[in-house]
Amino acid sequence: MNPSMRRIGRSEALIARAQQRLPAGVNSPVRAFRAVGGVPLFIREGRGAVITDVDGNRYIDYVCSWGPLILGHAHPAVVAAVQQAAARGTTYGAPHEGEILLAERVAERMPAMQMMRFVSSGTEATMSALRLARGVTGRSKIVKFDGCYHGHADALLARAGSGVATFGLPDSAGVPSEMTAHTLVAPHNDLEAVRRIFETSGEQIAAIIVEPVAGNMGVVPPAPGFLEGLREIATAHGALLIFDEVITGFRVGPGGATERYGVTPDLICIGKIVGGGLPAAAYGGRRDLMEHVAPLGPVYQAGTLSGNPLAMAAGLATLDQLTPAAYDRLEERSAALERGLLDAARSVGVPMQLNRVGSMLSFFFTDRPVTNTAIAATADRARYARLFHGLLDRGVYLAPSALEAAFVSTEHSEEQIAATVEAFGAALADAVRAEGG
Repeated sequence: MNPSMRRIGRSEALIARAQQRLPAGVNSPVRAFRAVGGVPLFIREGRGAVITDVDGNRYIDYVCSWGPLILGHAHPAVVAAVQQAAARGTTYGAPHEGEILLAERVAERMPAMQMMRFVSSGTEATMSALRLARGVTGRSKIVKFDGCYHGHADALLARAGSGVATFGLPDSAGVPSEMTAHTLVAPHNDLEAVRRIFETSGEQIAAIIVEPVAGNMGVVPPAPGFLEGLREIATAHGALLIFDEVITGFRVGPGGATERYGVTPDLICIGKIVGGGLPAAAYGGRRDLMEHVAPLGPVYQAGTLSGNPLAMAAGLATLDQLTPAAYDRLEERSAALERGLLDAARSVGVPMQLNRVGSMLSFFFTDRPVTNTAIAATADRARYARLFHGLLDRGVYLAPSALEAAFVSTEHSEEQIAATVEAFGAALADAVRAEGG
């Protein structure tokens, strides 16, 4: 796209209209572009690795609906599965075979999920897993990590993602401090801090919950031994270990981060890809734990649209397409993008860190390796914002926030990766020149 030719008139009109009925005109905060400035895009359609906005501008898409679209937009197999399911009815409020088929397929890829319960969002999955952990152990406290986001349940909005709360206080208005009083927060990748917490509160801690690969402070992989250490600490103190694989599940490998790192948690939460682009998530784990969930046990959880036939069909069709060859292609394309972006930054003389695990990645304008949210917060976000708009003008869509992940799909071609790298180099050079001016 010629940078001087991008049109925004219809998006401008729609955001003005949307602001009359929707807070900031959006239904999820980051979509409002407040972190980068400018006019949010209103999307008309997506095909493969390309989205088209209402003004007719086309972009190579690395948001992929924040991760679910590992097969790209409107994959024919997923569309066909959803159409066939919809023709039989959109929801029943009763059991159907699709739930069993998807649960069986998930368990094949994630054997640690011996039994599971489908829900409609990642927030529901993590909230329910923690309720289960507390119900099983009879304990109240949980340990989470600074910068890890586990959905917007009250107890988890403490130092979540880019939150700025003091220890023990909520990140959001409307959450009483009592709701996060049982949430203990440790620095990410810091085992010693976790050990200190358990030394003082171990008998009260029901669970440790962690993103095995953080995706909400940018992409931050686990330090060597970090996940293994969490497993040891939880076991030693009778607490449960919960992996929040809402982002990483089926994204960083066929069996998610659990398989990739060889550490088995007690419970796993999955979402995004498991719904194939429709609202679906699940929590599950050891059979003896899941048998505490109602109606088998006393831990209550329910949902009208949980396991709805459209989402189950889309999830099953997506997993069917994620063959070994598909993962090989994802790795090849993602590695090529990583190399190209690093080379482009070096050619401009800009210090940049790039973290990648499988087909999720992020880059930070800093000269320090990014291992936790405190370091991520020191990166140059103003430069990212300038780069973001320069890339939009050149037909590349990244997340409108420096602390979010980029995602590669099976539909990103070699040519699109090369075009992205070229656009990145040009946009970054323009951003640096603008800083000098």
